[in-house]
Amino acid sequence: MLQGWTVIAIAVAYIGFLFAIASYGDKLALKRPAGHGRPIIYALTLGVYCTSWTFFGSVGLAAKTGYDFLPIYLGPILTLSLGWPVLRRIVRLSKEQNITSIADFIAARYGKNQALAAIVAVIAVLGTVPYISLQLKAVSASVTTLFGDAEGSLGAISSIPLFGDIAFVTAVGMAIFAILFGTRHIDATEHQEGLMLAIAIESIVKLFAFIFVGMFITYSMFGGVGDLVAQVQNSPEIADIFNQGFVSSKWTVMTILSIVAIILLPRQFHVAVVECDNENDTKKAAWLFPLYLIAINLFVVPIAAAGLLSFPSGSVDADMFVVALPLLAGQDAVSLIAFIGGLSAATAMVIIATVALSIMVCNDLVMPIVLRGKPLGIVLRQDMGGLLLNIRRTAIFFIILLSYLYYQVIGSSFALASIGLLSFAAIAQFAPAFFGGLVWRRATARGAIAGIMTGFGVWAYTLLLPSFINSGWFSAEILAAGPFGIELLRPQQLFNIQALLGPDLDPLTHGVLWSLVLNFVAYVGFSLSR
Repeated sequence: MLQGWTVIAIAVAYIGFLFAIASYGDKLALKRPAGHGRPIIYALTLGVYCTSWTFFGSVGLAAKTGYDFLPIYLGPILTLSLGWPVLRRIVRLSKEQNITSIADFIAARYGKNQALAAIVAVIAVLGTVPYISLQLKAVSASVTTLFGDAEGSLGAISSIPLFGDIAFVTAVGMAIFAILFGTRHIDATEHQEGLMLAIAIESIVKLFAFIFVGMFITYSMFGGVGDLVAQVQNSPEIADIFNQGFVSSKWTVMTILSIVAIILLPRQFHVAVVECDNENDTKKAAWLFPLYLIAINLFVVPIAAAGLLSFPSGSVDADMFVVALPLLAGQDAVSLIAFIGGLSAATAMVIIATVALSIMVCNDLVMPIVLRGKPLGIVLRQDMGGLLLNIRRTAIFFIILLSYLYYQVIGSSFALASIGLLSFAAIAQFAPAFFGGLVWRRATARGAIAGIMTGFGVWAYTLLLPSFINSGWFSAEILAAGPFGIELLRPQQLFNIQALLGPDLDPLTHGVLWSLVLNFVAYVGFSLSR
């Protein structure tokens, strides 16, 4: 059994290694001509899309529903391989207008409307909080799996108030890491070369770790893919999971969400657009990044099948098969590699997401108030740079704190995949205003605000509210009979749409369909009603 302090020491050493990489990257950037391309690093930074959802959650989803994890990667593959000219245009527009965030970009398409930017910033934070809580859940669950009896392995630290809570320790560590790592530059338009190099290295680490663990499970614990297939076919219950095919409506919705997410998630917009130093890098990423996504998913199904064969009757959380299977084989070192890979996937996401969100909070929420604070003398401060950094650092801390609270309220009740898709659906509410602003000249800020707020409200009602209900915070009667007994307003059967589209309409498809349709209607309607 691995000892807690050993794992903690290795994790700290790994983080120290990343700091060294970042420092080296910053020094290297001083020697590189401005605007010079870095296509391989750029393509690897896009790998921040592969979070602990990929490292742990994909396996968990495959163990429950077979191949339903694939649309989450099919969307980005289609977007980069076929739609890279659109990404290149977005990068070009962003450089022309010194864009620093997705809130900045959307507002710029509608006359730099400050109210619109503020709304996008708030929704981006609220929509990303579940995804950050996913990282806390994944890391804390992997630590618990790795240690077995977590308290016994952690020794004296488990007796310290709060520090016996692995999720809390993870949240504190990630907050410190994100603040130290992500707020080293005052100018939000300045490329953070060192940070991007570190994120690219993390993409390599998690890819190597997942493939290494996958090969060990497939070829060392079992006799290869053929052996796994034969054993699965001999177990009808497991075979049914991988033979159930796919639900076209769910796959369509998940593919659409992932197409949108690869550009509109705050962390993806930051690495793909804000940190893009040369628009031509998008062309090489059009084939490099899809190859990366294919490689990191090669062993998802074999690991899921191996886990189902090795841990019958749900004795181990399927999300944790990557760590639990090597432990079962007595290979602690392989489990440790899996843990480091998952930690790398989680920390990369948290750093970039909180950096992107903190820039939005600072520029679009706090600074407009500060700049109106002339009676307080705030605008006369000489150290405005220091003020900006402190605002961003404070924002990072509170965003991670909010994510921890969300994890405590409902995050521990849901699988990783469910939490991730909830965030995807929230951020998808930017899509009509974002893409409409690129192609439709009659679109207005009023329409964009109406669409985004309508879509987000419907998302909160049809997807977020049920998650609180299922966690016991509200009466289950709301789902069964609707609020105040009004059946047409049932959150997961709004206006009895199942009667039109069929009773098998799943909650995710239902929520995404209603939120995006009403979002689009409000966006177009309010834009045309001048």
